Amino acid sequence: MSDAPAYTVVVPTIGRPCLAECLHALADAGGHPPHEVVVVDDRPAPDGDLPLTAAGQLLDRVRTLRTGGKGPAAARNAGWHTVRTPWTVFLDDDVQVLPDWSRRLAADLREAGPDVGGVQGRLRVPLPTDRRPTDWERTTKGLENAAWATADMAYRTEALKRTGGFDERFPRAFREDADLALRVQRCGWTLVRGGRITRHPVRAAHWWASLPAQRGNADDALMNRLHGRDWWDRAQAPRGRLPRHLAVTGAALAAAGCALAGRRRAATACAALWALGTAEFALARILPGPRTAGEIAGMLGTSVLIPPLAVRHRLRGALRHRHAEPLGGAG
Repeated sequence: MSDAPAYTVVVPTIGRPCLAECLHALADAGGHPPHEVVVVDDRPAPDGDLPLTAAGQLLDRVRTLRTGGKGPAAARNAGWHTVRTPWTVFLDDDVQVLPDWSRRLAADLREAGPDVGGVQGRLRVPLPTDRRPTDWERTTKGLENAAWATADMAYRTEALKRTGGFDERFPRAFREDADLALRVQRCGWTLVRGGRITRHPVRAAHWWASLPAQRGNADDALMNRLHGRDWWDRAQAPRGRLPRHLAVTGAALAAAGCALAGRRRAATACAALWALGTAEFALARILPGPRTAGEIAGMLGTSVLIPPLAVRHRLRGALRHRHAEPLGGAG
């Protein structure tokens, strides 16, 4: 594999236990090992050491940085800024590369022409085989079709330098990868999917995990500002249910307003529309799932709360980012 381009792996982490499995799997992927593995510790207040010994035979190539809780975009930037190889490969700390990953990565990088700025790995999300997947599991499964996800994404280091890397105005692990991909393409490079495969297990989550996830609507507002309203198509991103959430939330507000104004019939009609929209949303999440009592209860409760939360975060994002300019001032 000596003819394959050299690469450095950057892994941002907040100290989750899955980091050990990520490093262990990377060490087991023989054939074309990384020049370095940069583990970026983004814990706000580090409590204990990271499980770096899980890197095994790669331990002497592991280097750590600390970013103090600035978010995944800032952590990845801190990592790639120290890279001295032609390629930088970003892995999330909750993925596990397969044993043939480095050999397939070598092939991906060798086949990348000079116009290719990034090569995405193929994610595989294992689901339970003895029951239907939960709403959270199905959401994670969607990562298999996500374009340019940095769970496993190789970028030319030069492309990162020219674009300035990740935009740190994206505070979560959401849309910062799509934003970078669009800027890399704007600079003239193409992005392709490679042949390597990476396993992305479903992490444990509480039944209310879908509620804080609605903060991502603020990031969509920033994407609108930076890339125009057609960015969805160019980034190959699903549009989601925000239009329906707006309608359901509007019906709820209208019902309350009509009730306060003494317009009972109008209030009843609006409340019926709200109930119908909420029921449709809940059923869309319940029917494909395991339909256990706990799952049904969780879906009913969160289906009531998600629409107004989504709308609230979208409006706040639009207000907060109304004057935002593209990173580096490039249009």
